[in-house]
Amino acid sequence: MDSTVVVGAGPAGLTAAYELARRGHPCEIFEADRVVGGISRTEERDGWRFDIGGHRFFTKVPRVEEFWNEILGEEDFLLRPRMSRIHYRGRFYDYPLRASNALLNLGLLESLRCVGSYAWARIRPPADQSTFEGWVAARFGRRLYGIFFKTYTEKVWGVPAASIQADWAAQRIRNLSLGKAIADALRPGRNQKEITSLIEEFRYPRLGPGMMWEACADRVRERGSTVHLGTRVERVRRHHGRLAVTVRSDDDVHSDDDASAVRTDRGGSATREVHCDNLISSMPLNALIRAFGPDVPDVVAEAAAGLRYRDFLTVALVVPERFSFPDNWIYIHSPEVRLGRVQNYGSWSPYLVQAGRTCLGLEYFVNEGDDLWRTPDDDLVAFGTRELEHLGLVTPGSVQRGYVVRMPKAYPVYDADYVGNVEVLRKYLDVEWPEIHPVGRNGMHRYNNQDHSMLTAMLTVENIVDGARHDVWEINVDAEYHEEHAERKRSATGTGRDAPVLLADTPASA
Repeated sequence: MDSTVVVGAGPAGLTAAYELARRGHPCEIFEADRVVGGISRTEERDGWRFDIGGHRFFTKVPRVEEFWNEILGEEDFLLRPRMSRIHYRGRFYDYPLRASNALLNLGLLESLRCVGSYAWARIRPPADQSTFEGWVAARFGRRLYGIFFKTYTEKVWGVPAASIQADWAAQRIRNLSLGKAIADALRPGRNQKEITSLIEEFRYPRLGPGMMWEACADRVRERGSTVHLGTRVERVRRHHGRLAVTVRSDDDVHSDDDASAVRTDRGGSATREVHCDNLISSMPLNALIRAFGPDVPDVVAEAAAGLRYRDFLTVALVVPERFSFPDNWIYIHSPEVRLGRVQNYGSWSPYLVQAGRTCLGLEYFVNEGDDLWRTPDDDLVAFGTRELEHLGLVTPGSVQRGYVVRMPKAYPVYDADYVGNVEVLRKYLDVEWPEIHPVGRNGMHRYNNQDHSMLTAMLTVENIVDGARHDVWEINVDAEYHEEHAERKRSATGTGRDAPVLLADTPASA
């Protein structure tokens, strides 16, 4: 029987492992982190549980829904209302935007300026609408663009909004315009499912998204597979017609199989070589290419080196319950702070917090190695506390304790070269390494949600075990996702949900 190794224990990797196991093909799973779930994990500190980025369990892919229900029972899911608002200069704005709420908060004079800016944009739209800035300004006017789109977008991606290509905006806010917002405000009801990413309610595991993937890992183990945590792939090569995968574990974790002997190095780490017939990889695509060693063609090495990521850190602050709010998260558009979003974990699930208190998750979009990333945890807690107090979301002295969670490679960056780089790597793998199967967000360098990542894994297993011929690179669940019922085709740039494409003149240092 052919054997398979799975790299990564996030949604894609564990879905692949579970699908293999249910077909009678147990496998070995290697996860570099100390917990399962990837970015969909739940971090736990002193009894507080943190969702990294916020994960709504909502999909229009039936087999994904069935998978979730098979792993967790109905009693493990909460049905939660979706509520998000925008915070700008001390005021809260409904999200999605409502004309009456926005105009009331902006005040008469600023509202008139915004309406005038919108009218002028309809008469004389920006000449260049190929950028995020031009596209949004043409549909909302420059003043509303500056208030509701520019600052937050630049916080998320760390580059000027004028450097982002328009097709991201066309996907993200396709059906939303000021005129439509005014019309919606005059209609009863809040149901706006036709607007991208907007849903009314969603299911959520009571102990956070990690509950799903912790349970999935247990199911995988029960079916004969092995999950190795704290173990990373260092090298992939061929040996006597099979794949030879060298892994390093800091915990001396290894299976009793016919692999080469474990060599323990200084510091307690250990390496071993595992032989397999297929490898399903959700590790970052550029890291996979590096694992092939120095002999890959120059054009392939250059394409791998050209892939970039945006990283993420959470500062979780424990505060009295009176500082709770009903939103799942609040988008911080105020430009004077670096804070991007604030989650209220108690609004996701009361099981994430403790009696009489809640925990607010301050989300910062960063680059690994930058000033915030390198700041010590205690200083980050103090920094986040100051920003939260400045915004008026808590009073001075109310923060009781804090924790920091860093998440590298949270978002694949879609710069001007990424399409070509990914295509080079895809063709190289198809020709030279057909037994290696990239899946998931980082494995395919695609900004997708967990249901999309899961589907790539499901179809990959069908290709391996059932002899199917799915082209997982062509999977596009966006057309059947939250926001739309109508079929639509993937754009030529293939940006995926929520990921902008950056223009070529964006500095590499960004």
